[in-house]
Amino acid sequence: MAGVSSKFVFTVVSGLITLLSAYGLTGCASTESTQPANQTTAASITPEAQALLIQAETDVSDARSKFALWTTAESALQAARESAALGDSASVIRMATFASSQAKLGLEQLKLPSTERKTDRK
Repeated sequence: MAGVSSKFVFTVVSGLITLLSAYGLTGCASTESTQPANQTTAASITPEAQALLIQAETDVSDARSKFALWTTAESALQAARESAALGDSASVIRMATFASSQAKLGLEQLKLPSTERKTDRK
């Protein structure tokens, strides 16, 4: 390392050591629970809301796997999840029902003829 002073190298190395040790300490101090979020919210919403949320998750997953997922279905499912986390059963029911209907409409759209223009290329 010609041209680099030993003071500069010492400063850089000591700075890196300080950063790494601080990073390691904050990693050890983490006390977050590893329990999935849906297990903590299951008890705070009604059984009807929970069933509709599970159905919406299934419908959206099915539409996603067939590349028929509408963004409205995805957004509604996210809103239903957030409402479940807050314990708002009425909102979960409304948003999960909407997410399921939008996912099913996306799947129905697959049955319609394509609007893609067909051209003969030879």
